[in-house]
This record gives sequence, C-alpha cells and structure tokens, in this order.
Amino acid sequence: MRLLMRLVGALCLVLVIGIAIYMALYREPDRSVEQLRVRWAPAPSQFVDVAGMQLHLRDEGPRGDPTPIVLIHGTSSSLHTWDGWVNALKDERRVIRFDLPGFGLTGPSADNNYSIENYARIVIALLDELQLEQVVIAGNSLGGNVAWATAVLYPQRIKKLVLVDAIGYPNQAQSVPIGFTIARIPLLNKLMEQVLPRSVIESSVKNVYGDPALVTAELIDRYFELTTRAGNRQALSQRLRQTQTESLVNRIKDLKLPTLIIWGDRDRLIPPAMAVRFHQDIVGSQLVRFNRLGHVPQEEDPSSTVTVFKQFLADANQTVTRQSAKLE
Repeated sequence: MRLLMRLVGALCLVLVIGIAIYMALYREPDRSVEQLRVRWAPAPSQFVDVAGMQLHLRDEGPRGDPTPIVLIHGTSSSLHTWDGWVNALKDERRVIRFDLPGFGLTGPSADNNYSIENYARIVIALLDELQLEQVVIAGNSLGGNVAWATAVLYPQRIKKLVLVDAIGYPNQAQSVPIGFTIARIPLLNKLMEQVLPRSVIESSVKNVYGDPALVTAELIDRYFELTTRAGNRQALSQRLRQTQTESLVNRIKDLKLPTLIIWGDRDRLIPPAMAVRFHQDIVGSQLVRFNRLGHVPQEEDPSSTVTVFKQFLADANQTVTRQSAKLE
C-alpha cells in the first residue's frame, strides 16, 4: 500500500511538473486593443459605440450606394476574412464589415449575451447607428447564422441574403477544429485562457480550408493574435455554450427574399448536405458549390466566390425558380 501511494504521489508530481513546464513554454497573455490595433486596425478601421461596445468596423465604398452590403464573419474569425471581397467591391459598392462581439478587436459582449437573437439585434443597432434602412447581408458560418436570423426577425431591413457555409440546421460535423473542441471542455477551456500554442491555431485554420497548403504564416498570425485580444478566449466558451438556433430554425422556410447560397464541397465542419437543406427550404434560392474549397470559401478563394456574388447582385430580376451549380 505504501508503495502504491508513493507511486501515485510520484505520478502526481510528474504531472504537476509537466503542466508547469507546458504553461511556461506556451503561456500566452491577453493583448490589449492598443497593442493589436497598429497591425490589425489601420485606416479605414474605426471603432463605433454600439450596444455598449466599441465595435471594430470598416465602412468603405461610395456613400451614395442605396443598398450597402454588410459582411459578417464566423467563429474565431474577424472582419479581415472578407478582405478579398471588399477589394473587389468597394470601387462600386458601399461595403460594411465588423468584428462580432466576442471576436476580433470588438471583444466580449457588454452583457455577456451571445444568443443569435442578440447578435441580430446588434446588427440592427449598427444599421440604425449608420442610418441605413435596408442592406444586402452576407455571412459565413456563425455570420451566416446571424445573417439569416436577422432576415427572419427584421425582414424589412434586409433586401438580399447571402449564406456562405452557414450554421443553421442540426449538424453532424465530420471534423471539428481542435480549438473549438478545447473551448467546449471544462478545465481545458480555462487552461486555454492562459496557454495558447500557435500550433493549435494553425491546426484549426488548416482544418477549415479545402487546401491547407494555402494557409500562410501571416494568416496564422492574424487568427492567433486576434484570439488573444483581452476577453476573446473567455467569450468563445460562452459563445459556444449560448448560441443555439433551435428557436429559429423552423422559420428558415419563411424567408421570402432573393438568397444566394455559397458552399465549399470540402467543408467538413458544416458539410454540403446543409447547403442542400437551405436551398430546399428557401424558395427561389440559388446554390453554388465549389468543389475544391472548404468552410471559408470567401477567404480561401475570394476571386471565384466574389464573382458569383457580384453576378447575384447584378441580377435585378431574380426568379423564384431554384438554381444550383457546381464550380471548380
């Protein structure tokens, strides 16, 4: 018995020493907005007071655009995921993008509320702040969920809807980024608030790309550094626990506006079967699938995906006949 107790004690000591070494090697403290804004919020970035938060925002393009475009990013991402689209659009269209509460430089929600309904309210609060009556709204992943929920709850404010690998229906993911998995596990998510190996971020980003070879060091820098914005790691656990779609999913069929659905066929987090469900439930929707792209097609191949988006915008007389296409 004494031998067993000594063995257990020795193992515990080794474990404690291992954890201490791990934390010493990979400890990553929070960064302040002031530390991050030089690299990640140069002009035209601005910070706008919305719902008690300083929302990190970029508002580009001609102010005379009667129906501006609002772009919303996904979980653990930021407004930068839309850089390629904005560069292709801003000469002719007004394009607005922002960091959702809990992510990027906006940071945690002022009231710790990460429900989809509250995210939709924040979108409307931003539109009110910018004095915009009606917009085209596009969202990727969580941002797609926010986009269609806003269209459901505030239909008079949304003229057209674009869903890019959007969250919606109950889903059986084929593969989940390791960062998301850790954020759901008690104790481990607390550890992640202090410790963040760069390899976790790299693995998570590569997991959502159709071609992981396209993930650059600069891209990993962006995801890594913005994850360490003060409060974001704590907010991620709250977001994953709070954000549920069950209360609204049955209303997807109520959407009666021109809708484009863009999906990467190599998306293992939200597989293409979910795109088909959106396409079936939204009358008149258009579905375009990209064979070689993953969960963030607007980031992985902005040129091809924004071309489809621009065609959708240019079609002033969208029919109520469902259309579907697959592209390389």
